[in-house]
Amino acid sequence: MTVEGPRSTTPDVVDVVALGESMVTFLPSVPGRLADVPSFDRAIGGAESNVACVLAAAGHTARWISRVGADGFGDHLVEAIGAYGVDVSAVRRDPDRPTGVYFRTAGDRATDAHEVAYYRAGSAASAMSVRNMDLDAIRSGRVLHLSGITPALSADCLDLMRELTAHRPGRPLVSFDVNHRPGLWRGEADGARVLLDLARGADIVFVGEDEAWGLGGPEAVRAALPEPELLVVKQGAAGATAFRRTVGADGAEATEVTSVPALAVDVVAAVGAGDAFAAGFLSATLRGLPVRERLRHGHLTAAATLTVPGDLAAPPARDQADRLAALDDDAWGTLRLGPGWTQAEERAEEEVRTP
Repeated sequence: MTVEGPRSTTPDVVDVVALGESMVTFLPSVPGRLADVPSFDRAIGGAESNVACVLAAAGHTARWISRVGADGFGDHLVEAIGAYGVDVSAVRRDPDRPTGVYFRTAGDRATDAHEVAYYRAGSAASAMSVRNMDLDAIRSGRVLHLSGITPALSADCLDLMRELTAHRPGRPLVSFDVNHRPGLWRGEADGARVLLDLARGADIVFVGEDEAWGLGGPEAVRAALPEPELLVVKQGAAGATAFRRTVGADGAEATEVTSVPALAVDVVAAVGAGDAFAAGFLSATLRGLPVRERLRHGHLTAAATLTVPGDLAAPPARDQADRLAALDDDAWGTLRLGPGWTQAEERAEEEVRTP
């Protein structure tokens, strides 16, 4: 799947629009339980805004749309995300609801020691609805990127997501990251089913094998979700598998299956890698690259985030990523990336230029 057609010269049209809640994140100054951490550093966190920031850093035009409080934390989010080159002009300010915040420990989310404390109930973003959001602005990208976090925030947010994933004439290519967070669906027994229904309306779907409705393996996920033209099943350290529906000259449908193993990475922090993978894949999609290269760009962009301590990292330069994505299978399989790998080539070039 490629985003067809030339880029519009209309200023309001961008490559990607990402809609969803972003929150101010407080990261611990030292490891340990939240109860023991004496101070925190402020950052930003949001699945959709992460994707927008990485795409902007990769040279694409990106717009983040959401609601934030008319407060200092809302100011910080808009300014910080805008500093990545993301268009934040369509973000609405809510005078009656606060900007969401959360605190987390330094540990990996996959371990029992990891703690996260969310303060997002009643947030400005949870009030997003079909009535108070600019649907034209939301649909103003070549790609509209959404995630399964938004529908869990409120009934109004769920209605908005159903509207945006409905098949409408002229809608943009819809990208949907399932992002199933069971903690957000407490008291909602059908959360997983809601996400499956929303995914059926998208064109590109990203889903982790560990969050795919208890199904066993990528083929089973595709069998349960045949509607999207392109389904990407992320398999952690094993890699990722993409299922692409194709139509032959005789009109017969077939499924193209492409698997790419993950890279060996010296992980610093595992937070944000899924968002980075989606951004790398969408960047390659916008450029019209084959599915194999899209998966590789996803892995490379995820590796950039895995090798830094925060949720966001600058992606590799396009020529560097293209060169690595073009490696043969043997070279790809032996590649190992560690902290600073995205700057290594830049430093080497600087040494050559400097006598």
